Amino acid sequence: MNAILLRNSFRTIKVSIRRFTTGKPRAATSWPRQSYNEPLISRMSAQVRSHPPSDGEDAGPVEKRPRMDADDPEVIARSPSTSHGGQGGRAERKKPARKGKKQKHLLPEPCSSDDVLWHDVKSLLGEEKVDCRIMEGTEWDAPFDFKDELEVMVSKLSSNGNALALGPEPHSSWVIVAPFALPGETIRVRVYRQSRLHSFADLLNVVTPNPELRDQSRIKCKYFGKCSGCQYQMLSYEDQLDIKRNVVIKAYQNFSDLPESVVPAALPTIGSPKQYHYRTKITPHFEAAPRKARLEKGENPNSGKPDWLKIGFNEIGKRTVLDIEECPIATPVLNEALGPIREDIVNKAWSYKKGVSLLLRDSVDNPISIEQDGSSTMDALSSELEKHVCITDPKATIREKVGDKYFEFPGHAFFQNNNSVLIPLTDYVKDAIFQASPDLPQDQQPTHLVDAYCGSGLFSIVLSPHFTTVAGIEISADSIKFATHNARLNDIPEGKCTFRSGDAADIFSVVSDFPREQTALIIDPPRKGCDEAFIEQLLAFRCKTVVYVSCNVHTQARDVGMILKLTNKFKGEDGKGYVLESLRGFDLFPQTAHVESVAVLRLV
Repeated sequence: MNAILLRNSFRTIKVSIRRFTTGKPRAATSWPRQSYNEPLISRMSAQVRSHPPSDGEDAGPVEKRPRMDADDPEVIARSPSTSHGGQGGRAERKKPARKGKKQKHLLPEPCSSDDVLWHDVKSLLGEEKVDCRIMEGTEWDAPFDFKDELEVMVSKLSSNGNALALGPEPHSSWVIVAPFALPGETIRVRVYRQSRLHSFADLLNVVTPNPELRDQSRIKCKYFGKCSGCQYQMLSYEDQLDIKRNVVIKAYQNFSDLPESVVPAALPTIGSPKQYHYRTKITPHFEAAPRKARLEKGENPNSGKPDWLKIGFNEIGKRTVLDIEECPIATPVLNEALGPIREDIVNKAWSYKKGVSLLLRDSVDNPISIEQDGSSTMDALSSELEKHVCITDPKATIREKVGDKYFEFPGHAFFQNNNSVLIPLTDYVKDAIFQASPDLPQDQQPTHLVDAYCGSGLFSIVLSPHFTTVAGIEISADSIKFATHNARLNDIPEGKCTFRSGDAADIFSVVSDFPREQTALIIDPPRKGCDEAFIEQLLAFRCKTVVYVSCNVHTQARDVGMILKLTNKFKGEDGKGYVLESLRGFDLFPQTAHVESVAVLRLV
């Protein structure tokens, strides 16, 4: 019997060896597979990352590898070094695709940055070319290879700030996407990634610049052209504002699904009082020592900053960190603090086991203990709150001054990162609410304000002097706590400005007693915008004025389109419905491609 078992074991070993040497697929293993439908290349998070990227010494330097779409089936995930399913954490290799079988490509999430770019690509190519390639099934068949170098002329800018150019003949039905170039310029680029009807490329040099737009003397950062933070430092500020107005226009053309007749012309973009040194929050990051460096350092590592240690921000088009000692769009307080923080990291460089994202926030210094009843707080604070300090603890309290109002909130919480533009922004919102009713009798003037997504209470508190009653609505208990504290901090009479916890399923029930004809609503949602349930509740609430402040004009356009299309469903006996009265961009982030937008809707 033992001889039979031994013979069977040898036969099993032979079969296994034959399968391995002939390249036949092995039986499926039991550990979980990485789904190709999931993004395989993760971005830096705002937290300490639990699994830093693999060292990858055996695969060559990261900047030399082909960079492909996260949803591209050719991307192979690298597993973390920890054990996984009892299999030692080894990355599972992708099986070769069967011949003749089409690869599955995932389309971008609606209103995502990839989707915004896709609309710009379609616009440049034209509907006929796009439809033709899609019908042929060749919209993913790139005519260029990895590291191909091309010379192209820039046709336009994408809403994300990249240059768009048609490929050189005979490939003019394909778009090249490259950074830091301007319309009318001839540029030389190197392709590094393929996508649907477009290829991403690094800018090698500008062959023929556009002298009407480009002015290199305007650039104030020595890392511009490498760092992914800024896109427009070579432009005049007037040109930046014009470009951002066009982004707002395109957003409503591409995402609102509204006829042009109901969308007013976008007003000129409101600029920031500060174009540099305005950013009150930065999050530089760095990676821990790679395995190879740890093995080579021995017992006595060299003193000073290791070559592998880069503390800064993402390098454009790459998965590497760019070492940056100073950021000219950050406030002076943050830049002054960054130097000592970098030195401390260098001294402890070998002690970090994981990559780290830092937090630096500009805060008004306040050593005074605030009395619980808030009495005379403004007098006590007035002489102390002008000194600024850098806060690095996410749990610490940050203090900001907006006009004559003060706000406190946790370091990890959201607050607008450009303090200089907040008074122009809040003034504009106030004027938008009242400008349509200057001649109305007193009993028809706006008296009540609802601030949805109120956060720490910025709009509620700043605009409170202009209303009889103000209610901020939030789902977050922490936000309500700090907003209520901020009302006391600013000596707002008790009961005039309150903050209420809203149920997502019935958000406006907490303000059901507000007179609709004399109520204004401000909504300032996160980047993802509003969902349909919220919009239907907004329409049922039927207040006189809605001011939609958005950090993502594309989701705003989608939401405003939904409001106008559904408004007929919620018309009352008076037959009134919402119209889009005005649209305007705000530049909270000069030198970058980002633009915020304010849309004003009126019930008429």
